Formats: sequence, C-alpha cells, structure tokens
Amino acid sequence: MRLIGITGGVGAGKSEALSYIKKHYKCKIYLADEVAKEIQQPGQPCYEEMVSLLGREALGEDGRLDNRKVAGRIFLDKDLLLAVNGIVHPKVREYLEREIGRAKADGWTELFFIEAALLIESGYKSLVDEMWYVYAPDEIRRERLKKNRGYSDEKISRIMESQLAEKAFRENSDFIIDNSGAAGEAFNQIRKRLEAYTWQE
Repeated sequence: MRLIGITGGVGAGKSEALSYIKKHYKCKIYLADEVAKEIQQPGQPCYEEMVSLLGREALGEDGRLDNRKVAGRIFLDKDLLLAVNGIVHPKVREYLEREIGRAKADGWTELFFIEAALLIESGYKSLVDEMWYVYAPDEIRRERLKKNRGYSDEKISRIMESQLAEKAFRENSDFIIDNSGAAGEAFNQIRKRLEAYTWQE
C-alpha cells in the first residue's frame, strides 16, 4: 500500500483531484480537517480537553463545540491557537495511524491518501511515502474561491498569507499536479503517476 500526502494552497483544487482518485482507484482518503472535527465531538478523544481549555462558553446549545466561537477565539490569540493545535494535531495523527493499520490489513487498499493544507507544517512528511502538491496560480485560486465559495478578497488574502509560500510547497513535495488549466489536464497527470495501480472505471 502506498501512503500519499496531498497538500496545496486554498482554492488549488485538492478536493477535485481527490474526487477523481476516489472514483478510479482502490484507495482510502482521509481529510485531516474532517478527522479533527470528528475527534472534537462529545465522547471523542479531544472533547473534554478542548472544553477544559476553552470553557463551556465555547459550546453551542447542543453541547458540541461551536466552530465559529472557537475560530473567533483562536484567531485573536496565537497562544490559544498553539494550545488547541497541541491537543488536536497529535490525536489526528493517532487516528490516521490506526486507519493506516486497518487499510494495510484489509488486503484491498492500494493507495491511502491524507489531505490537509498544513500537511507539511504538521510533520506528515515522516509518515507518508510521498508528498503531492496541487498547484494553481494565485489569481486562478482567487477566482475559484470567489465563484465557488463566495469568499471576499480580504478573506482570501488572510488565508493565503497564513499558508506556506509556493517555494516551500515545491521544495517539500515529490510530485506536483499543475491544476491551472482544465480539470482533465490535472487528471491526466494523476493517471500517469498512478499507472502502476489498479484502474477502475
């Protein structure tokens, strides 16, 4: 089983690439952000620690952590952000390592993908066999984010500034998917890279 990390700046098209991969290969795909949300639910590994750190005022009426309240707090306080990451990131990695073990044992999975914008910064290079970078120029990413997500220029700039520069992405990646053109062009690059693996129509 090949273990692949897939990263890239916001709006580069990681989800599109992974949808294509999911459709055509014997794979498991895990989004680190979705795992992080799951393990912060009541009864899950991070919930009690997060409530202890943030207080019950961070909860919604249903007793779950309110993502908007949490985001508002950590956006204004870098020390709090570090504390939250210190709780969540190790548990995300533990979760993924368990799922990797299960996938290796199932005898079916040929490819295991982990996706996150912060994959490199979070130290996942040591876990994966190879790192993929989905690339698109800033102006194309901005256009996509405005059209598909309704983001403002200010929000896009803020997110982009918080992420790695293109040079750092490239230096830490083994394979670069150029997603600046039509989706089919990116898909062709993926097919060539994965030609040793089972193709499913």
